[in-house]
Amino acid sequence: MGLISGLLGFLFGGGRNVIRETAEVFRENADQGAERSAALRSAAMAQFGTEFQNPAKGGFDRFMDGLNRLPRPALALGTLGLFLAAMFDPLWFAARMQGIALVPEPLWWLLGIIVSFYFGARHQIKAQEFQREIGATALRVPEVIANLEMIHELRDDSPGVADTGPDAALAEVVGRAESNPALEDWRRLRKT
Repeated sequence: MGLISGLLGFLFGGGRNVIRETAEVFRENADQGAERSAALRSAAMAQFGTEFQNPAKGGFDRFMDGLNRLPRPALALGTLGLFLAAMFDPLWFAARMQGIALVPEPLWWLLGIIVSFYFGARHQIKAQEFQREIGATALRVPEVIANLEMIHELRDDSPGVADTGPDAALAEVVGRAESNPALEDWRRLRKT
């Protein structure tokens, strides 16, 4: 009995467990691993919590927080503003869109990339022939200038906007009185 007692005292005596210590060399102790994991999660949550508990933010931090909230509403309200501008002053809107027609294609790609990355979408731009697009854009300049001149002539405050020019048929049509039953009824009611 002394031999077995001595062997068990050697393996498990003195607050040691040689079998457990040997096994932990090859496999993690699940209880201690869970304790370490819980301590790690608790420390991470405490760190994240302190990030949002700083009530004494400086002016620069508040400015940057506000600035980071602007792009989405600005894009949405800007798009709605374009629709309103097109309804209220179509000629002004058309003139601005002619200017946008001169923006080179690679600049549109750059804007698309910036907006896409800002909103989380990730895509890779394909290689494009930059010089070809610049040349194609430059070829559209005379057309855009002609369109702007036509738009300017259509404004109601342009001199001679109602001039029929040398077109005799148009002058005859413009000079001919149209029948307007509502106006005739109104005139008849006023006379009585």
